[in-house]
Amino acid sequence: MKKYEIMYIVNASLDDAARQELISSLHAIITDHSGNIVKVDEWGMREFAYRINFMNKGYYVVTTVEATNEGIKEFDRLARINRNIVRFMIVKQD
Repeated sequence: MKKYEIMYIVNASLDDAARQELISSLHAIITDHSGNIVKVDEWGMREFAYRINFMNKGYYVVTTVEATNEGIKEFDRLARINRNIVRFMIVKQD
């Protein structure tokens, strides 16, 4: 398994329960594909440098994972179609 860092921004309009449910479902994608969540760092609500889809704020989450290629591809696919994910980035670590 390879090590990745995944940063994603959750829509600020979600309440706490819905946000935690979304974060858990995103992490479940990795664990369902034989991956491990190594570290989760929730940065919290931050303002954007510029407006994104008429939004000024977002909830930032940075996650370090050990995952297979299939798990990362599935995370990428589902994060692209989820309307509550404003932006995301997956970086492979050495």
